[in-house]
Amino acid sequence: MKIGIPKEIKTNENRISLVPAAAEALTAAGHDVVVEQGAGVGSGFPDERYTSVGARIAPDADEVWASADLIVKVKEPIEPEWGRIKPGQTIFTYFHFAANRKLTQAHIDSGATCIAYETVELPSRELPLLTPMSEVAGRMAVQEGAKYLERVHGGRGLLLGGVPGVKPAKVVILGGGVVGSNAAKIAAGMGARVVILDVSLERLRYLSDVMPANVQLIFSNRHNVLEQIAAADLVIGGVLIPGATAPRLIRKDDLKIMRPGAVIVDVAIDQGGCVETIHATTHENPIYLVDGIIHYGVANMPGGVPRTSTLALTNATFPYLMELANKGWKQALRDNAALRKGLNIVDGKVTYHGVAEAFGFDFHEPENFVN
Repeated sequence: MKIGIPKEIKTNENRISLVPAAAEALTAAGHDVVVEQGAGVGSGFPDERYTSVGARIAPDADEVWASADLIVKVKEPIEPEWGRIKPGQTIFTYFHFAANRKLTQAHIDSGATCIAYETVELPSRELPLLTPMSEVAGRMAVQEGAKYLERVHGGRGLLLGGVPGVKPAKVVILGGGVVGSNAAKIAAGMGARVVILDVSLERLRYLSDVMPANVQLIFSNRHNVLEQIAAADLVIGGVLIPGATAPRLIRKDDLKIMRPGAVIVDVAIDQGGCVETIHATTHENPIYLVDGIIHYGVANMPGGVPRTSTLALTNATFPYLMELANKGWKQALRDNAALRKGLNIVDGKVTYHGVAEAFGFDFHEPENFVN
């Protein structure tokens, strides 16, 4: 199979979807791997690392897209890339369709087969290809939040962990999943007072066994959310409904009860965000103010640490990629039920419930396209 690795073109996105070791394994299995010139440089992988293991370097994105049966990316194709998509081409990447109707319609119109990292799901309900980037984003959320709490950035002028004789800052985390638990570990390790809110009592019981003493677990409802954010210095949004739009847990009017200079880091921004006033930002311009509250909405947070993120992501995606390459997407999805849940769009049809519900599209069972 011909596999194309284009350079990511989102603002400050320096990750690459394939490391040289994975390229070597694919070429050894008889596949052709074409990497766009300079695609790996941001993650510390120069072109010669790819050519030395049998991959070919293409001079531009047009050649990569035109030559490939299977395109592997990190982030969703953005508007300048849509015209390059070929009917019948398979694209394997993070899509987050439910947060963007225009993106979804463009891929419906393209005739491509779209397999989304974020909806590949194991029988245990684990999302194995979302987990590594959620781990990175959860940990980054704390260090970014701590930075913007500094007065020079407009924050409350607090050190997250305080010092002896001065109480630490309070961190409120909405959602106790992968993002939330990783954020809590870092915030607690820095000495902050941490509260996690979640709707699952089972999850809260588990977290109570593994979290340190400075992490408090509270059931999430409207009353408790308001009570906690009113006293918060840093709020981290980490809620997730797989493949669907994130629920809005903080409304615009709720900002009035928060402390001026408090910081919101909404990691759920890829799925639309769990804060009504959040919108996507970039690493270049990461924050903005609403009613005196700092909003951080960078939609590709792990792109800020591309070396770590690329290695973590490709560790998870590569086994699935090898299945797609060796078997073709139909056979691979027939054989692997977890990968089959990643199918979001094929032949102009929406095959994932969360995406269909977000925009009122007809839903089509993925099994209809793989059997």
